[in-house]
Amino acid sequence: MQIDAKTVKALREKTGAGMMDCKKALVEAQGNEEKAIVILREKGLAAAARRSGRVANEGIVESYIHLGGKVGVLVEVNCETDFVARNEQFRAFVREICLQVAAANPQYLSKDDVPAGILEQEREILQAQARNEGKPEHVIDRIVEGRMEKFYKENCLLEQPFIRDQEKTIKELLAEIIAKIGENIVIRRFARFAVGEETAAEPSTANA
Repeated sequence: MQIDAKTVKALREKTGAGMMDCKKALVEAQGNEEKAIVILREKGLAAAARRSGRVANEGIVESYIHLGGKVGVLVEVNCETDFVARNEQFRAFVREICLQVAAANPQYLSKDDVPAGILEQEREILQAQARNEGKPEHVIDRIVEGRMEKFYKENCLLEQPFIRDQEKTIKELLAEIIAKIGENIVIRRFARFAVGEETAAEPSTANA
């Protein structure tokens, strides 16, 4: 059964579950949103959004060194309790975030962390590109906003496709681990070091 993206997005906004989980639930429910919500709740995937407001002051700092010491990553991920900080599922998630940062080299944590000046500069470049391609003036803004989504996916950790599953974003992966563990989890900050390169700016807090 074909489920359109708008329907999937609406279910995600209501439940906080990942996009792929929402899509699978809608397919299983034959497009019925209420049944899909029940399916997500049964799987424990509809609770992530409700947990996002809780204070997360525990957690760990994880490190990863790659390519014979040429690339290094530090990531801080927080949770609510020390018990969860020692949980293997939680620690495995943090390791995956380290690998993501090493491989995908995000510059920011979330869309909100991109400086206004960078966004303005990027939009100006995209506007010029669209005009050079001969696009009509009345559609340029729409084209630019569409291309900005590509910029976010390339540069913002939470918007990036997960390196192990390109159908899932890091934000969706975060929502899944929150649902599985039952606590609020926050990717607090990260730093990536590469020999001969500048380090990424330290982003601010973000959660699902």
